[in-house]
Amino acid sequence: MNPAPESPADFDKYASEYDASLAQGLSVSGESKDYFAQGRVAWLAQLLADYHFRPYSVIDYGCGTGTNTPFLLGLDGVGLLYGVDISASSLDVARHAVPDVRAHFSVLDRYTPQENCDLVFTNGVFHHIPLAERAGAMAYIYRALRPGGLLAFWENNPWNPGARYVMSRIPFDRDANMVSSTEARAMARAAGFEVLRTDFLFIFPNVLRPLRKMEPRLAKLPIGAQYQVLCRKP
Repeated sequence: MNPAPESPADFDKYASEYDASLAQGLSVSGESKDYFAQGRVAWLAQLLADYHFRPYSVIDYGCGTGTNTPFLLGLDGVGLLYGVDISASSLDVARHAVPDVRAHFSVLDRYTPQENCDLVFTNGVFHHIPLAERAGAMAYIYRALRPGGLLAFWENNPWNPGARYVMSRIPFDRDANMVSSTEARAMARAAGFEVLRTDFLFIFPNVLRPLRKMEPRLAKLPIGAQYQVLCRKP
């Protein structure tokens, strides 16, 4: 078993085959990566509307090859998006995949947090960050946000056997150290965030799609394949 990637070189190695490897893992769900990306951002969009929050500037933290970026650009009011990642090769793929003038991509250590961003979105990133470095990553996000700014923290749910199985089929995920929603909330609070809510999504695979209309009513139960912890910087 290869170790999960943690360095820029590791992720650069996977950049050209990222989508194919992800598709291999997700095939058991009967859905593509775009189904999940669209679902994450659609859920977030509804919450932003509920909170009357209309972000102009967004950071896609750990944007990789840009899977979530086009959907984030579709959020109401977004005029500027920074995709940051440790992998320069992945960012090259993202630039070609998202030719939108509002989108800018930068290697993580070349982007300096300036406490002026409205929204930070991160998905499936922290399970690749070594345990000792996670607090620093959360502090980086905190510094990037303006007071009142929001963090949409998405991760795979370690309590969901389907999520674990999918990750076991993906070379760059199979040995990752998963983050529970309890751990995510604790990290956020330790960094200074106010935790607004936690929701669990993606319960039913494609073969059971008629049941998906029930998912919003089940979002508080820790059974979905992914979860979002929504946080606010005071």
